[in-house]
Amino acid sequence: MNTRRPHAFTLIELLTVIAIVGVLAGVLIPVLGTMRRTAQQAVSSSNLRQLATATFAYIAEQRGLFPPAMSFDNNTRWHGARPSSSAPFDPAKGYLGTYLGRDGRVKTCPAWAALELAPNSESFETGAGGYGYNMAYLGGPMPETPKAPHRPARLASLPRPGRTVMFATTALARANGLQEYPFAEPPHWLNPGGGLEGENQPSVHFRFGGKALVAWCDGHVSAEKPTVSAWPGANYYGGDNIKAGIGWFGSLEANGHWNPNHANAGP
Repeated sequence: MNTRRPHAFTLIELLTVIAIVGVLAGVLIPVLGTMRRTAQQAVSSSNLRQLATATFAYIAEQRGLFPPAMSFDNNTRWHGARPSSSAPFDPAKGYLGTYLGRDGRVKTCPAWAALELAPNSESFETGAGGYGYNMAYLGGPMPETPKAPHRPARLASLPRPGRTVMFATTALARANGLQEYPFAEPPHWLNPGGGLEGENQPSVHFRFGGKALVAWCDGHVSAEKPTVSAWPGANYYGGDNIKAGIGWFGSLEANGHWNPNHANAGP
């Protein structure tokens, strides 16, 4: 009986197949990466719209006032509440908790898990999902400045809601990674008299192809490029803001898009 040996690939054929697979991988991997980043940006934009919608629901029930950024004891915030400063935040009990769905949980930015994060044991800010609120101009003063003139703002009093920051993608750079931070800090500190002081610590994080996502006070969401990557070298926490992609966008004059009354913040 005459049998034929099965055809075997030659070395040249194997090398050709490997080369083709390598070329296809080189083409497809960047495309898949771009598609993943695009999908993450779309989901994160949706999260920010939901935060803005929850804020509008709060405003409607609170005589037009924006939610406070935090209580004076710092144990209740827009994103959660805790029984003491050493306890974790319960997302269902924050100022926006009842407006964020059945469990009141702030949805986490989908790009957050892929970042190099500082250990939770070293983080003093958790529960905001990678998003920060315009505390300085919308949510009221920090606890250490209880006599500051800025209280939670009224939506009706904003002359340019479409160019005033409500929320943004945020983070803090630490020596060993990023940590959550629940506030989008303006370029300059506000002192108790309402004036501007020295340069603030930035927290806006440009994590989507060099852009930050921003929810504005009219509800729309945009992707913004950085104007300034501040604090070259180590920041307060030993991190490098430039390497981490943290800075500010738009005009820095008079706190720019954070300040509802900044004349140059209009369209």
